[in-house]
Amino acid sequence: MTNGPLNRKLKMGLVGGGQGSFIGKVHSIAACLDNRAEVVAGAFSSNPERSKASAPDYDVPANRAYASYSEMFEREKALPEGERIDFVSVTTPNHTHFEIAKAAVDAGFHVVCDKPMTFDLAQAEELATLVDQSDGVFALTHNYTGYPLVRQAREMILGGELGEIQAVRANYIQGWLRTKLEDSDQKQAAWRTDPTKSGAAGCFGDIATHAYNLGRYMTGLLPEEISCHLRTFEPGRKLDDYGTAIIKYAGGGLGTVTASQISHGRENDVSIEIDGTKGALQWRQEEPNVMIVRCNGQPHKMYTRDPNAPYMNASGQGACRLPSGHPEAFFEAFANIYTSAFDAMIAHAEGTPVERVDTVYPNVHDGVEGMMFIQQAVESSKQNGTWLPMKCDRARR
Repeated sequence: MTNGPLNRKLKMGLVGGGQGSFIGKVHSIAACLDNRAEVVAGAFSSNPERSKASAPDYDVPANRAYASYSEMFEREKALPEGERIDFVSVTTPNHTHFEIAKAAVDAGFHVVCDKPMTFDLAQAEELATLVDQSDGVFALTHNYTGYPLVRQAREMILGGELGEIQAVRANYIQGWLRTKLEDSDQKQAAWRTDPTKSGAAGCFGDIATHAYNLGRYMTGLLPEEISCHLRTFEPGRKLDDYGTAIIKYAGGGLGTVTASQISHGRENDVSIEIDGTKGALQWRQEEPNVMIVRCNGQPHKMYTRDPNAPYMNASGQGACRLPSGHPEAFFEAFANIYTSAFDAMIAHAEGTPVERVDTVYPNVHDGVEGMMFIQQAVESSKQNGTWLPMKCDRARR
């Protein structure tokens, strides 16, 4: 890329997101929400005909709807700078993330990848090495870190307002897999419960990683050990659908992560409670514009998402788009991951050095830690909850 001001929209190439998909469309909406990017090309499906048929859904011309991601990377690289894609969004099932992201990095494109980052830890570590050797931006869509009050809480905690953090309780509770939905060939259930596509974990790989990452992002506590028990309660299911992990953090703190996909009536109930020596806070994704802060002997404080309120810090304010009282939620939080990554991509284009580890957006090193979490949780459960190490060499602080 040529150094100097980048006075245009960033150009997005989408892998996945074909007809019948969910998360690909979410990525495209989030990326374009602030009018800083546009989808200009895609390999929307592994089926070439379906990829072509999906192009009109994104206003992509037929000649830039490719039969494969490899064809897209090769042909886009041949276009003049300013016309070719700037970044690739990977929105396919887990087992394909590594090969696509690796090829994108090798081709010199920035990458935004859905989580979990790869199929296993070995792939994650290899990908992190490749990203570190490149000068590109790599973002991972742990989208819950994009909510304004999550970023508000992170700045409060890292600034010492809650004192020393001693306990973290993070949960992600769903109920959509209470029955063996995968037997009906429901697309989302089929690949998530298939170990050849999802990886070593089911529920814990799909949603517990979000809960774990949320605690890490908000507190900065570094993990040391994990003990875990996973269960598959639905008979015949190949991967876990419920589990609880305990995490020992450096400095003596304790964390718990509980995830379920078999709890009746629960939808996407992500919640977190954090206890410090000076105070505690609570946040829930299904009511994302409210955060409760408590301190013994004082009235409970209810923080609402209000960019004009004096209690909002810079991180919280910066993640807001609407005035108070107008709900901001999933798409906006997802978009905040993209816009933070865009800031880094533009800085890179203008020749400014960019941070690679302690980024506002989740990065490749968070992806490695997420795969470490999955691997060690599964292995600990196989060993009846034995304590296993959780240290990562390049973890965010």
